[in-house]
Amino acid sequence: MRHIFKWLAASALSLAAVTGAQAQTAPKAITIATEGAYAPWNFTGPDGKAAGFEVDLAKDLCARMKIECTIVIQDWDGLIPALTVGKFDVIMASMFITDKRLEVIDFSRPYAIDPSSFAVAKTSALAKAGLGGKFDLNKEGEAQASIDKIKPLVKGQTIGVQAATTNQQFLKKYFDGVVDIREYKTTEQHDLDLAAGRVDGLFAQQTSLAATLAKPEYAEFEIAGPGFLGGVFGRGTGAGFRKTDTALRDQFNTAIGEAIADGTIKRLSEQWLKSDVTPPQ
Repeated sequence: MRHIFKWLAASALSLAAVTGAQAQTAPKAITIATEGAYAPWNFTGPDGKAAGFEVDLAKDLCARMKIECTIVIQDWDGLIPALTVGKFDVIMASMFITDKRLEVIDFSRPYAIDPSSFAVAKTSALAKAGLGGKFDLNKEGEAQASIDKIKPLVKGQTIGVQAATTNQQFLKKYFDGVVDIREYKTTEQHDLDLAAGRVDGLFAQQTSLAATLAKPEYAEFEIAGPGFLGGVFGRGTGAGFRKTDTALRDQFNTAIGEAIADGTIKRLSEQWLKSDVTPPQ
């Protein structure tokens, strides 16, 4: 009888393993969501369809994986909730890989590394200070020294930032009480307020700021101060998945590695972002 129970237990474990393996088989067709309001990473074109760096990268990755992909647009603040309930399968929306987000969803390896900075008037104290470089917030001494230099230069100013982002978290952590943090649903909204003079500056990824400031109406503004990475910004930008979709995540990891190795990410980022955001291999 004991042998029978052992056999039944072993059979159950084998069946569970097989069932688990079947559950983790990567799908043949998926839906990828992007924000569609964070140019040039992702935006909505005149035809109503998503376009930009991440959209072209998504198409390239899907071709490598031989997966049929549909790309949809979803408001930023609804991306993670909608992913977890199965509205779509993957997020590619310039989302930083952070410990807090990893509590809820999983991520691919990074497909981009892009520091965040301020954009202010060329006549401002921050612009005139000539501060530059890149600082890793995980190296607290160097980063904090740079932040301390910036604080008196922006004290009392109103800085626009997209809500529910790591850029907002950065300002809350390091500049709360120093500047008036004004939050916006999209970066497009805070860009308009900068042009209209309703904010003194913005805080966002450098490539997004550069695309905004290239427009004629922003000729009097520039990216100022150093770029910040690490810490609240996590490990770079990656694709988001439900924690159960490990096979799909692994497939993306392989495809991203190939796109890094053959220069595709470099080419697409230089085309769309005017900068190479390729992460290390």
